Amino acid sequence: MKFDLKSVLSRARFTLAQDAAGLAALVAMLIVGLHLPGLV
Repeated sequence: MKFDLKSVLSRARFTLAQDAAGLAALVAMLIVGLHLPGLV
């Protein structure tokens, strides 16, 4: 089990980085979108 998890993480490291960047972008858009009505 531990070996399987390590192999999956090593093979999908770039994909995980892309997913984390996409998640950060979505969170940033959500925060901006929720604060936008107060700025206008």
